[in-house]
Amino acid sequence: MPVNLSAPDPAALHAVPGVRIGVAEAGVRKPNRKDLTVVLIDEGAAVGGVFTQNRFCAAPVQVCRDHLARDLGIRAMVINTGNANAGTGEDGLARTRATCIALARQLNLAPEQILPFSTGVIMEPLPIDRIEAGMPAALADASPTHWARAAEGIMTTDTVPKAFSQQVQIDGATVTITGISKGAGMIRPNMATMLGFMATDAKIDSALIQPLSKALADASFNRVTIDGDTSTNDSFVVIATQKAAHQTITSLDSASGQALLQAMQNVARQLAQAIVRDGEGATKFITVRVEGGRDGAECRQVAYAVAHSPLVKTAFYASDPNLGRILAAVGYAGIADLDQTGIDLYLDDVHVAVKGGRNPSYREEDGQRVMKQSEITVRIVLGRGTAADTVWTCDLSHDYVSINADYRS
Repeated sequence: MPVNLSAPDPAALHAVPGVRIGVAEAGVRKPNRKDLTVVLIDEGAAVGGVFTQNRFCAAPVQVCRDHLARDLGIRAMVINTGNANAGTGEDGLARTRATCIALARQLNLAPEQILPFSTGVIMEPLPIDRIEAGMPAALADASPTHWARAAEGIMTTDTVPKAFSQQVQIDGATVTITGISKGAGMIRPNMATMLGFMATDAKIDSALIQPLSKALADASFNRVTIDGDTSTNDSFVVIATQKAAHQTITSLDSASGQALLQAMQNVARQLAQAIVRDGEGATKFITVRVEGGRDGAECRQVAYAVAHSPLVKTAFYASDPNLGRILAAVGYAGIADLDQTGIDLYLDDVHVAVKGGRNPSYREEDGQRVMKQSEITVRIVLGRGTAADTVWTCDLSHDYVSINADYRS
């Protein structure tokens, strides 16, 4: 069961002018499940994306990068679940390109105006015939209100669909932001086994879409980890349809740019945190906050050492306040000149360690009280500066092993 996360209410997800979504059952891997999604984008939209840092990246990631670089104007996306089309070599690239060609023919577009995405099992041929056969049904289903259907249609081992929406006032005009994501395992920073799609009708200079995409990813999807694995297919795409009534935003540092950025970051963080809350086998949602670092990179380095540690994560699953595991992870994070006598450790309101040693007033029952909660904040103070940063993770349970052992069955 996900940690304090429920399926979205379709009525709470705002349609984004300039975007229509259709979902179909194509039988990509299993029958009777939504597994093919098309996203139709009006002409004139700005589209940007960030992708996995895994050098062994999937065919659709390679094609997406190429099509975005051609800058012909992205007009549609096609997303399949059940098959990742990764580890498939030249044949996989050919099948991805064939998917784009098939959709482009039906929409009277150039194939380079299509972005393809796949998620699912690695090293199996993409069933292009099933995907192409399912396209007419997906296109017939296209509607501005089908965000919740799309969130369901991109799931793999997720237990609930993930979607959030928000509206913000910019220069007196209402701007809409809606996004969906999927992911539950192989989740690690620098993107994860995740797909994320966010659209807004905001009017922005097209030159801003790529830096906006990166800024959103850095504040959200690049701050989560479930199991420390970096996947082959991770993609996060941002669409700005330019339909809102405000003046064009030409700088993210302007008042209107900051208003848009903050609202979109809020949605992106909710999408990223939803992935952690629905982590494979997760029973607890854990915030790791590192303060007092010399810079943000140093804080993230420590936070990820703690968040990746199987020993720390299994202790949280067991509600066992074996908190020396956290201090050990801080110590091996790789900061050569770290002074352990400057470190303080907190679990929520419980001050566990002071100046690198056990707080004389700390009681194990207080630590256990916090560890039994479904949401926990670990706060580490390094005592080296004023920088701070945060990552989000979950515990590691027996079910994680079972889910991944049975994934291909």
